[in-house]
Amino acid sequence: MKKISISLSGHQTSISIEQEFFVVLQDIAKQQKKSVASIIKDIDDARKPDSNLSSEIRIWILKQLLKTVK
Repeated sequence: MKKISISLSGHQTSISIEQEFFVVLQDIAKQQKKSVASIIKDIDDARKPDSNLSSEIRIWILKQLLKTVK
């Protein structure tokens, strides 16, 4: 597991995701010319309040990868 510390909406939070997902997230961030933090913020802003941020990040990564195989 990779633990990511990030500031979201002015407060520090930690997210735990598998190393493999983190590597893909970094690759996508490079391709989109964005920071990992800005992508996570976008995911956080779009998610429902009762959903788990780490899970939402994994789903977002999966959706991004699926776009490339279609």
